[in-house]
Amino acid sequence: MPDPVTHTIGVPGATMTYDVRGDLADRPVLLMFGSPMGASGFPTLASHFPDRTVVTYDPRGVERSIRSGDLGELTPDDHAGDLVALIEALDAGPVDLFATSGGAVNALALAAKRPDLINILVAHEPPLAAVVPDSEAALAAVADTYDTYQRDGMGAGMAKFIAMVGYEGEFTADYTQQPAPDPAMFGLPTEDDGSRDDALLGQNMRGCTSYQPDFDALGKAKDRIVFGVGEESGNQMAGRGGKAAAARLDLEPVVFPSGHGGFLGNEYGQPGKPEEFAAKLREVLAR
Repeated sequence: MPDPVTHTIGVPGATMTYDVRGDLADRPVLLMFGSPMGASGFPTLASHFPDRTVVTYDPRGVERSIRSGDLGELTPDDHAGDLVALIEALDAGPVDLFATSGGAVNALALAAKRPDLINILVAHEPPLAAVVPDSEAALAAVADTYDTYQRDGMGAGMAKFIAMVGYEGEFTADYTQQPAPDPAMFGLPTEDDGSRDDALLGQNMRGCTSYQPDFDALGKAKDRIVFGVGEESGNQMAGRGGKAAAARLDLEPVVFPSGHGGFLGNEYGQPGKPEEFAAKLREVLAR
């Protein structure tokens, strides 16, 4: 796999950084991204596509993509605008997309607005809490996590986030009344350092999970959209979000190996099954 070549692009309110592996002129482009996961989460998966030009990027406010001006919360539509700018800057025609987690939500916003930029979108486990059957309770769990972060800091907020995203099945009405998890259980700080600028908890979580996709617009592009769910995580919020969105478009979700991070190597010390995941992704992209 060629070494990545790093570029930047200016967008309103941010400078985005992206990496290109391969020649944009000679090979089909595969854009891989998450949110708030940056490009650092994708080297292993990218390595399984040496026949492709693989592009990865850091969403605004994450790693090397620096925000300026208003540093408030972001929406999937904000990120979709950045994706438009990135794909147009590549000047390589419509691209294939593998988008995971919050990135999948952002990609659905892109597909609704600019389907002409997409050959095929693989939307892997979008955490669409607003469209699952238990949306009221799911969004209450999100709100409780956000409020905990704002009140008690990153450790307490992230502990609730980890518990929430790993919860199996529908959220109950009394979910938020359960005892709060101990941050130390997850190796998180127990003291509040006073910061409130976490890209996940403070910047993206609420806008992402509360997003209502434009299913009418997506229905016109459904032939180029594939929803993916993890074989180990399909009953958790993100997997259920993918299933619910697929059902709205009368699509059958594709089961991918492992869980929510099944494509990961050892980037964050929690490897999935990247070889098997890449094989399934290659199969889906060839459809």
